Amino acid sequence: MKKYMILVTILLFLVPKNIEAQSGEYVVVSKSDKENITLYAKKFGSLYRDFKIDFKGETYFRPFWMNVTNSTYAPKINYEDINKDEKKELIITLTKGYGTGVLDEEVYVYRYTNGLIDELVDNPLANIYKNVKTKLIREKAEVIIGDKVSIVDTKSIEPSHLFEDIGFGSIVDYEVIKKQLMVRVSGQISPAMFIGDIIIVYEYRDKMYQAKTIEFIPYYLNDKNPFYGPTNYSILYN
Repeated sequence: MKKYMILVTILLFLVPKNIEAQSGEYVVVSKSDKENITLYAKKFGSLYRDFKIDFKGETYFRPFWMNVTNSTYAPKINYEDINKDEKKELIITLTKGYGTGVLDEEVYVYRYTNGLIDELVDNPLANIYKNVKTKLIREKAEVIIGDKVSIVDTKSIEPSHLFEDIGFGSIVDYEVIKKQLMVRVSGQISPAMFIGDIIIVYEYRDKMYQAKTIEFIPYYLNDKNPFYGPTNYSILYN
């Protein structure tokens, strides 16, 4: 009994102290003054974790979110009507990793109905695997979407450096462009060589955000890629 009482006393002494120590560790990691939206998080090494959303005076906790601490890759906040219901949605994009040939982002979309409500966004890699066919040989790389075939010359690359097939997933980049949620997923054919981007434009359908259009844009046509060039490219209006 005495041992039990001693243990309870120790726990009562330690737990409040731990909570108090963490309560002041939140820092602002991103904000939109215009919309009165602020993201807070706690820093753990090279990552921010344990997020808190201050949305127009209301607070929401997201303990499992993470984002790198590099300010260049701070979380992106968008507050736009992306589903054409004449009400704005909150779109938050987090960066979980970055580096040479690497950009790993994930997106969260919320509608507001007496509080922030999560909306499901279809996984871009799942969309690619279902809708895109690829082929990589010594002379060329092929990306086939529907009846459209895009070919990229690969003769200048040492064959031993080529992958077995075109790979996707090293670069996943979300943006809101012209009030549409879009994602750029780059196609890679060797450890140091990318050939272009799969661009997916989302629409709200069947209570979730699904692919409206999927298109491959080779890097030699970057002036037609909305992530790099003009945002009046045709895929925005298909």
